[in-house]
Amino acid sequence: MVNRRELDPERSPSAAFGVLLRRLRDERGWTQDQLGEHVGCSGAHISALEIGRRPPTQRLAARCDQALGARGRLVSQSQAVRHTALIEGFPQYIGYEERAMEVRLYEVGVIPGLLQTQEYASALGDSAVRRGVVTRDQADERVALIARRQACIARVPPPLIFVVLDESCLRRPIGDAALMDAQFNRLIEFAEMPNTVLQVAPFDIGVRRPMTLPVTLLTMPDRSVMSYAESANRGHLERDSDAVLPLLTDYHQLQAEALTRAASVAMISQLRKGTS
Repeated sequence: MVNRRELDPERSPSAAFGVLLRRLRDERGWTQDQLGEHVGCSGAHISALEIGRRPPTQRLAARCDQALGARGRLVSQSQAVRHTALIEGFPQYIGYEERAMEVRLYEVGVIPGLLQTQEYASALGDSAVRRGVVTRDQADERVALIARRQACIARVPPPLIFVVLDESCLRRPIGDAALMDAQFNRLIEFAEMPNTVLQVAPFDIGVRRPMTLPVTLLTMPDRSVMSYAESANRGHLERDSDAVLPLLTDYHQLQAEALTRAASVAMISQLRKGTS
């Protein structure tokens, strides 16, 4: 117990699985070897699962779930581990996004997933495959996940979704002209939904732009606000209000500097004409 390694369950899906597995095993009063005997593996394998060094297979997760009386919790958590195509931290974010009352997005350089057409998302995935960043299966997983996330817009009651797109999102061509034409149509349709506000932050905002990096802010049913941002290697979910509230202030200032919804739709429509 002196060398017992503690994991942060928010670090990754594997860490969350390991923390839950260890807690359930401790509650049962079993050693790692004893659990291993019940599920048909070594105590060392259980140790590797508990510290997040080895991802669980679905079969082993089911066996552990049954042995520990977890009532599906371990199986459910193991499914999150399967999202190997996703940046670390993003699966946890998705769980909060699905329950959020309000979603505020600011994106730079690329249309955000919630607003992408399938063709736009597929083009991004194809590019990642060609560059060797992901496998074909992983790219397909990303596209399928975007479709599932977009379904949250239609849930009842729907969340309020505020989106500010840097002008670079519109100017960057993805695929051919027909693909971009369809994507611009999708943006216009999104802007016309009753639970959305779409704005464009034009280049000429210049130094008045309070935010330069993409960020997402979620308001949860209890009115708490959290932020999500990504680095090159992982996503970070922040719940500390001292860190989140300044971002919320910056977002409101960005909205004030951005084009109105009508002017934003007019810009998108003009760009769409250029692709026709």
